[in-house]
Amino acid sequence: MAASKLILCLNAGSSSVKFALFKYEPSTPLLLEGAINGITADKQFLDFKSYTPDGSTLESIKKQEIETPDHESAFKYFMHRLDSQQGDKRMLDSLADIYVACHRVVHGGANPRPLVIDDSVDHELEMLSDLAPLHNQRALDIVHSCRAHLKSAKNVAFFDSSFHMSILPPIYTFPISLDVQKRHQLRKYGFHGLSYAFIASESAKFLGVDGSDLNVIALHLGSGASACAIGSGKSVNTSMGLTPLEGLPGATRSGSIDPSLIFHYHSNSSRMSASLSKELKLTVAEEILNKESGWKSLTGTTDFGEITERALGQGDEVCKLAFDMFVNRVAMYVGQYWVALKGGASALVFAGGIGERGAELRKAVVDEVACLGFELDEERNKAAAGSDAVVVEISPEGARLKVLIVHTDEQKEMAKEVLDQDL
Repeated sequence: MAASKLILCLNAGSSSVKFALFKYEPSTPLLLEGAINGITADKQFLDFKSYTPDGSTLESIKKQEIETPDHESAFKYFMHRLDSQQGDKRMLDSLADIYVACHRVVHGGANPRPLVIDDSVDHELEMLSDLAPLHNQRALDIVHSCRAHLKSAKNVAFFDSSFHMSILPPIYTFPISLDVQKRHQLRKYGFHGLSYAFIASESAKFLGVDGSDLNVIALHLGSGASACAIGSGKSVNTSMGLTPLEGLPGATRSGSIDPSLIFHYHSNSSRMSASLSKELKLTVAEEILNKESGWKSLTGTTDFGEITERALGQGDEVCKLAFDMFVNRVAMYVGQYWVALKGGASALVFAGGIGERGAELRKAVVDEVACLGFELDEERNKAAAGSDAVVVEISPEGARLKVLIVHTDEQKEMAKEVLDQDL
């Protein structure tokens, strides 16, 4: 699979690494893609696909068990696969063909655009890791491996927070001391920005409008979940805040709660006292809210598909509570962002693993916000799982307000921005 100039895109999650390789050309043709899942778990699995120049599948691997217990070993496994002989062909002529290595970094502070990673930027990203504890350090582990093993590649950090730098001060400012906010760079940042940039671009194309005229409410619903009001093609508001913890609940995150709730967490009393609150350290509180909350704390599983089946198919009351709770929280943001866009949203867009695969969840959310004018075509909604299209409409034919599914692709968005910004 020879190519003179390539773009490698790496996306480190809390327990996974996604990767994709594109040609450095305006259309950014995809050469291969895959993921290593289950990192930090007992077993790790490889999913992998490579493609011919016309886009046909050349090789496909599904859930092959491998041994990569951390992000660095996962990266090294993938590099070895790229640099090795596969049958009678090599994947690449040389690793030196990789011109740019793109890294999705969740928290980029107030950086409005991608940054080429040098020692100074590396240090800045280290300092931001505390604000996105499930993700930033994982991305940095991959960055360090890339810089060590791909000597000729330019490493570029793409920030999930950058898309939201258009949010205005009344929205991103917290009602606490302005001096403290300025000193510690405390503000609403927002995340899932690469996904929302891709959603915005593909939705505008599908709706036949210029990107600067796009007004939609977008929902990136996965293990980490968020909502975004996109007005005139830019982020107007989003549910995540200083860190990804604010907003919607997720697989292990609590989402927004009364801040004082955590001080009662380990108390045997319903009454909070200063002595009891001193016993709970900040690091313990963050651990509870980021890793021991969400659907897993309620149901025992992080798999929302399983929760949905147990809730709607088996009558499990706890799973039904978790399902209904998530629907309620999502619907509340749709209503809030309908107001933020002054009733001008032309579409409601579902994306992310749950948003793209959860037909029952989509129906429940649309039913909740039907008062705004959104409708679902149930047959289209059910059939959407079999579609390979990037954008699928699931609202009735001719509906004034569209309901869409966008199969979001953060790796593709990074590759596109490499070309657009001449990186």
